[in-house]
Amino acid sequence: MKILIAEDNPVSCRLLEAKLAKWGYEVIVTRNGNEAWQALQAEDAPQLAILDRMMPGLDGVQVCRKVREAAREPYTYVILLTALGLEEDLVTGMDAGGDDYITKPFKSGELRVRLHAGRRIIELQNELIVAREALRAKATHDPLTGLWNHEEILRILGKELVRAEREGGYVGAIMADLDHFKRFNDTYGHMVGDTMLRVAAQKMLSILRPYDAIGRYGGEEFLVVLPGCNRKNSAVLAERLRTAIGQAPVDTAKGMIPISISLGIAVCSGKIGADLTSLVKAADQALYRAKENGRTRTEVAP
Repeated sequence: MKILIAEDNPVSCRLLEAKLAKWGYEVIVTRNGNEAWQALQAEDAPQLAILDRMMPGLDGVQVCRKVREAAREPYTYVILLTALGLEEDLVTGMDAGGDDYITKPFKSGELRVRLHAGRRIIELQNELIVAREALRAKATHDPLTGLWNHEEILRILGKELVRAEREGGYVGAIMADLDHFKRFNDTYGHMVGDTMLRVAAQKMLSILRPYDAIGRYGGEEFLVVLPGCNRKNSAVLAERLRTAIGQAPVDTAKGMIPISISLGIAVCSGKIGADLTSLVKAADQALYRAKENGRTRTEVAP
């Protein structure tokens, strides 16, 4: 595990570094509080830090306070290293967000025990983050396709509509539906139908821009949100989706099965404004026209 030390005394720093390296830590050495703060802002920053209470520039307490104000994840466990034995100084350090402290000259066994306690807290916190993110993914994603679920894709569309109204931009919405999907389920079974949904979802996802969003609206219907797209751009992207879906059959347990999709497009301008329900309804009506006009095509709402 990485550990950061911030100590301006060269002798104390070398002694501390040698002990930590012997115990198997990857040691990041900084000589003052400013260097320590910069290192703790790095993307792969250490989660354990030993900060000298008194240093040039930012002292250990100030660095600790800045770390807590930033409130980044994962958690940084901070041990303050101090030559001060006054209770007032210890309280100041803990109030700033320090997790523990040790006085100089430190005892090796005591430091090692305190580091073990810090590691246990970090490992527990990391496990909680993983569990939280798993619950969040379950709450916001469709379990079959891995796309956003119905509620979340509508939330994303609503957010983009607010942004478009604020900035005067466009938002395109595409309602897409796999053609004759009920026939696939009835002929080949629901497991094959599930395979086709997953394949279609991944093909469409691969076409979209990083800032576009796609969700499973329900059944075999998908809703695509296109920030910044006017009618022309939305139509171009919809045709790319239609082509990608239909260019090759899907390899299923029942053999290679052709697949196609129909799409309906609706676009709103932030200058005019549009509510979410009206935009989705317009895209759905355009999709209905695409089905009426022979399927495997794109229609645009007026």
